[in-house]
Amino acid sequence: MSVTSIAPKPAYVPGKLQTGKLWSLGLAIAVLVAIVSLPPQAGLPVAGQRMLGVFAFAIVVWVSEALDYAVSAIVISALMAVLLAISPADPAKPQVLLGTVQGLALAVGGFSNTALILVAAALFLATAMTITGLDRRIALRILSLVGARSGRVVIGNILVTIVLSFLVPSATARAAAMVPIMLGIIAAFGVDRRSRFAALLMITTAQGIGVWNVGVKTAAAQNMVAIGYIQKILGQDISWLAWLVAAAPFSIVLSIGLYVVMTTMLKPETDTVPGGAAAIRKALADLGPMIGAEKRLLAISLILLCFWATESILHPFDSATTTTVAVALLFLPGIGVMEWKQAQARFPWGTIVLFGVGISLGTVLLQTKAATWVANLIVAVFGLDQFGGLAILAVLALFLIIIHLGFASATALASAMIPIVIAVLQKVHTPGISVIGMTMLLQFVISFGFILPVNSPQGMVAYGTETFAARDFIRTGLVLTVLAYGLTLLFGATYWRWLGYV
Repeated sequence: MSVTSIAPKPAYVPGKLQTGKLWSLGLAIAVLVAIVSLPPQAGLPVAGQRMLGVFAFAIVVWVSEALDYAVSAIVISALMAVLLAISPADPAKPQVLLGTVQGLALAVGGFSNTALILVAAALFLATAMTITGLDRRIALRILSLVGARSGRVVIGNILVTIVLSFLVPSATARAAAMVPIMLGIIAAFGVDRRSRFAALLMITTAQGIGVWNVGVKTAAAQNMVAIGYIQKILGQDISWLAWLVAAAPFSIVLSIGLYVVMTTMLKPETDTVPGGAAAIRKALADLGPMIGAEKRLLAISLILLCFWATESILHPFDSATTTTVAVALLFLPGIGVMEWKQAQARFPWGTIVLFGVGISLGTVLLQTKAATWVANLIVAVFGLDQFGGLAILAVLALFLIIIHLGFASATALASAMIPIVIAVLQKVHTPGISVIGMTMLLQFVISFGFILPVNSPQGMVAYGTETFAARDFIRTGLVLTVLAYGLTLLFGATYWRWLGYV
């Protein structure tokens, strides 16, 4: 099977910044200085006001992508450490400063969170899938079973995203596995790369990955951000199975909606593509029989999946611990499937840096009462303290969908917004509302990056194949987003209410 590679990004030239990014960085600094320089605000400690300045800096940098996400995380941690160090440790004693040791400890506190350990371990697991090629084999095997009719290929595409979301705990890794396969199928079917069939397959790939970022707790890093805040701020956890019970029915219904939306709005030129099934079988045959490393990785992954599903039911081990043990096995001689040098070259270290600093920023916003101050403002502006649980879900979900348009990373969006969401939910005191449950539901919404290709890594990977126009992604994505929002309200009024979350 012929696979067309995605064009690499231009090499980075030190000292050369795009003018737009330079202006954006300047704007971020100006916003930081302006907020820090404001007169003291009632109910907002000095440290809290300074952290709001850092928060605003982070928002501008993340939205504009003025800095690489990993670089932005390092800069944000440095700003936090310095500004906290020169802030009063106690508002009642303004002359006693927090100091650099404590300031730095707060700035990097997120790296001690167990959710970060789970993310790192899960990314190593995804790296192992890529190194062995097991993810590609699973995808091709599923596609070989569905047939060559265009509708069935789309169903197979969606089924692949569902299966891989359980086994490959990284949206970017799943996109990296699936996009070349889709390109190969498009080439083997003999259709034009800018045909409706090509656009149908590629956009469905990106959107299907996003849909199942909601359905499985370990499918995406942004879910772990929410879990990290819930653990650190609320002192509780959400098990892998509890997340699945709440989210999987939603993702199943939305997957059906995705199929209808895509096949209706991007109806392929022909219903049957000659030679398609043979091309998939040939690609699978070219992989050869499963090697020992693939078999061991599959066995470890399935056992790990069983441990995730039975957490707090058959054993006391949390997801982070069991995943760490699984990754340790992947490196052991005789049992393992990869060496450290292989893994570290493919591991997305920047994601871990962003994750740790994001958790630190959100935690400090709460500790310095900055998040509470913003929450009070949001509650007052929207009058949320007069709303019921479903109305609060509707308003905050719509707010998150709109603000996501400015973000290229759901991980960054979760890092910025979940602390505010938790503070708002703690403020409203609506009878019967579950702060933990509602936070989880709103985290589902944070994964709704369906409208613009730049709103998610998988969208950008798919767009880089040049198989579809951005307008096709946007118009189908808008319909999918409206459907997802409507389902959020429907599930909030029924299923999630029955579970006690709304």
